[in-house]
Amino acid sequence: MKSFIVAACIVACVYAAGSEKEAQVLSNEYDLTPEGNYRSAYETENGISGQSSSVLKAVGKDEVAQEVSGSYSYTAPDGQLISVNYVANENGYEARGAHLPTPPPAEPIPDYILRSIEYNLAHPYSEKN
Repeated sequence: MKSFIVAACIVACVYAAGSEKEAQVLSNEYDLTPEGNYRSAYETENGISGQSSSVLKAVGKDEVAQEVSGSYSYTAPDGQLISVNYVANENGYEARGAHLPTPPPAEPIPDYILRSIEYNLAHPYSEKN
């Protein structure tokens, strides 16, 4: 799984480079620990770079899951610098970047709902025998 994520990031960066298929790799590091965690980093001469690492974490009484976090960046064909930070774990994949869409802001809660909540908090329900 972790190799797939690293490979997918590298493929995405290479694809984003478009006509720069001949870019040389300046650095490529990969360290694997005896516990199964890893750290990796890469950089190319055309400005593509990335890093990732993983940790095993407890997610239940007898269960563990691997969490991978990292980032990558490259320059898009239109000149925009694309930077993505991500986390992949038992809850899925979450990516963040200034170029990614975000949900619209939440609408304010209407006054009558706020008053109802305040009333319910001030007058908790209790069963009378």
